[in-house]
Amino acid sequence: MSETQSSYRVALLFNANKIYDREIITGIGDYLRSTRTGWDLFLEEDYRCRLNGIERWQGHGIIADFDDPEVSAALARSQLPVVAVGGSYADESDYPDKVPYVATDNFKLVKLALDHLIESGLQRFACFSLPAAPTNRWAQEREKAFEFRMRQEGLECHIYRGEKTYAPSWETTVRQQMEWLQSLPKPIGIVAVTDARALQLLQACLSADIAVPEQVALIGIDNDPLARTLTRIPLSSVAQGTHEMGMTAAHLMHRMLHGVQLDPTRIVIPPAGINVMASSRHEPANHPYVMKARHFIRLHACHGIRTEQVADYVGVSRSSLEMYFRRSRGHSVHDEILHFKLAAAQQLLRDENLSIAEIAIRCGFSSMQYMHAVFKRELGCTPRGYQEQLALSSDEPAHPLNETGQ
Repeated sequence: MSETQSSYRVALLFNANKIYDREIITGIGDYLRSTRTGWDLFLEEDYRCRLNGIERWQGHGIIADFDDPEVSAALARSQLPVVAVGGSYADESDYPDKVPYVATDNFKLVKLALDHLIESGLQRFACFSLPAAPTNRWAQEREKAFEFRMRQEGLECHIYRGEKTYAPSWETTVRQQMEWLQSLPKPIGIVAVTDARALQLLQACLSADIAVPEQVALIGIDNDPLARTLTRIPLSSVAQGTHEMGMTAAHLMHRMLHGVQLDPTRIVIPPAGINVMASSRHEPANHPYVMKARHFIRLHACHGIRTEQVADYVGVSRSSLEMYFRRSRGHSVHDEILHFKLAAAQQLLRDENLSIAEIAIRCGFSSMQYMHAVFKRELGCTPRGYQEQLALSSDEPAHPLNETGQ
C-alpha cells in the first residue's frame, strides 16, 4: 500500500473540547502534513457514547486518550494497531502493558511550576487539585509530584481537592475555596493542576479580596488561551508538550501501519515551557499598603483610575501612599498605574488585531498621542514600531521560558 495513497483510516479518540486533546490532534495533523502521509481521520465528537463495539471498527488504526479507563478497557480487545496517549505515572505498573504509550511528564510539569514560584522568593506552597476519580488519575499524579517536592525541600504540604464545579453547587464550592484560601499562611504560591482549576481559584481570590500575586501567587497547567481571556489578572501557566505528543503518536502509528512490530514502547514528553504572567509575579519586599494598592491597580489601571482612588481603596492618605511607593517601588503611584497601562497595551499589540486608537481607549490612555509619548519615553519606539519589532522577532526560535504580560 503506497504511503501517498489516502487509504489508511485512523480513528482519533479524543475530546476536542479540551485544549490538551486539541493540541494533540493538531500535532497529529502537522505530522501528516509534514510527511505527506495519507490518512483518512475519523474524529467522533462524543466518542465515549460510542465506545461499545469500537474494537470492531473497520479501520486500520486507533490513536486514543488512555487517561480515560473506559477507553483503555474498550481497546484492550482491539485487533487493530493502537497508540495510547495519556499522563505519566510514578508507579510503573499503572502504564498499559500491551500498546505503545506517549505521555505528558506530570512530574516535570509540577517541578517547572514550583521552580518558578521558588525563584519568585516564596517559601510556602500549596496545590489545588481535583477530587480523586478514575478519569483524572493525572491530577493525583500531579499531587504526588507536589508532595514529593515538599518532602524533598522539608516544607509543609498543603493540598486541597475541593469539589467538582456544577451550576447548582457553584456558590457553595466558591465559598469553600475562599475558606481554604483564607486558612493558608501568606504569602503563598499555589500550583493548580489545570488552568481551569487555577481560573476558579483566581476568581475566589478576587471575591475574598486576597491580593494576587502579592498574597497568593498562582500558576496553572495547560497554557490555555481561553483561560487567559476570562480573568482580569493574566494567568501564568505551564505549557504541556502536547503538540510533540501528537507528532510522536502519529509517527508511532505510521510505523505500525507499515508493518513495524513495536514493543510496548513508552515515550514521556517534557513540558514545552512556562508562560509567566501577572498571577505569579510575586515581589516579596513590598509594604502591605503597596501590595493592596498594586492589587487594585492591576484590576483597574485601564479604567482611568487616579492616585486618589487608589489611596481611598487602601485606606490611607495620598501623601502616605506616595511615600510607601517611593520607598518600596522607587516611583510614584501614577507611574505604577502607567506601567500597567503600558503592559496592557503591549499585550494587545501582541495578541489583537486592533487599531492603535482602539488600543489607547481600551488601556485607559487619555489620547492616542499620549500613548505614543509613553511608548517613546519608556520603550524608545512608537506602538507601530513595537509591532514591527514583534513581527521581526517572531521569525526567531522561541525561548522555552516565555515571559509575557504584567
